Amino acid sequence: MKITRLELFHVRPRWLFLKMHTDEGLVGWGEPIVEGRAQTVATAVRELEGYLIGKDPRQIEHHFQAMYRHQFYRGGPILCSAISGVEQAMWDIYGKSLGLPVYRLLGGPTRERIRVYAHCGGATPAEAAEAAKARVTQGFTALKTGFPGAVRIVEPPAFIARCVEQIAAMREAVGNEVDIAIDLHGKFSPATAIRVIKELEPFRPMFVEEPCLNENVETMVTIARSTTIPIATGERLFTRWGFREWIEKQAAAIFQPDLSHAGGIFEVRKIAALAETYYAGIAPHCPLGPISLAAGLQLDAAIPNFVCQEQVSLGDGYLKQPFVVHDGHVDLPTGPGLGIEVDEEALKQHLFDGSWRNPQTYHADGSVADW
Repeated sequence: MKITRLELFHVRPRWLFLKMHTDEGLVGWGEPIVEGRAQTVATAVRELEGYLIGKDPRQIEHHFQAMYRHQFYRGGPILCSAISGVEQAMWDIYGKSLGLPVYRLLGGPTRERIRVYAHCGGATPAEAAEAAKARVTQGFTALKTGFPGAVRIVEPPAFIARCVEQIAAMREAVGNEVDIAIDLHGKFSPATAIRVIKELEPFRPMFVEEPCLNENVETMVTIARSTTIPIATGERLFTRWGFREWIEKQAAAIFQPDLSHAGGIFEVRKIAALAETYYAGIAPHCPLGPISLAAGLQLDAAIPNFVCQEQVSLGDGYLKQPFVVHDGHVDLPTGPGLGIEVDEEALKQHLFDGSWRNPQTYHADGSVADW
């Protein structure tokens, strides 16, 4: 079997889908994307195409090594995201060639269903509470929220009070049987993050995500040691080499590799194994499309230290059979490969030129703020 062609599709709202063709008629799908840099990643995939054409897509580890190590400048979001989408597509083809889901090729399932969480929030505590109740009505038992707007290095007591009011309202709305995770989105300073997290401890969040940027491991260690709430991070780390120090220093209790950024399915399997040796959990990051989610679900099925899977699209309007949430979980996929069929006719309604960018956020004084 040989790879014959790579097709790329820019898909609203901000995704990039890859369709890998072979000379035996099998095709594989992947999602190589950096949010706000889809056109750049598309170019990176095209640069890998010269190596891939004519290769057997089932030699996944060999091709990962070649695509990663033949680059003089290794790692980073662009290269690793391009490799991730290619790698997902190869696993999809490999599974289809054997008639097996990918998790069967990773050692078999470790669970019978996969827990997923949904995003919710609002401009006021009341809106956030109503959004949380709506998500529970939809069948979710785990939610994630954040705090809108720019955050200064030091914030006054009123800011902290607003954060607390939002989480208190959500907890009151959904009770103690529903998990609530809180994403600080890397926009808090360590000092402000510690102050806010301390005030949030009574509400027992499932985890606090990215309390600060993951550019300084010692800073995250300090935050993790300051609280009883599990700290989560890792969406902006790439490959096992990027995660190594963070895991070894136990900078978080839960790591969040993104299967469309960190190197793909097998690379995240290796990251999960490393995290397991330090008793850390894995909650894959996925604010992306249903192909990336499908790859995550395959990985989630196969690892023992899985916590919960992020999702923003279950595939409605993109997949012939979207994923369905029952009691906070998605059933174990049973189809071959990634276990999905992309609805290419429906996909045509979502195509665009790929020009999406992250929000440009500023403080009240005009200085640049983290989003």
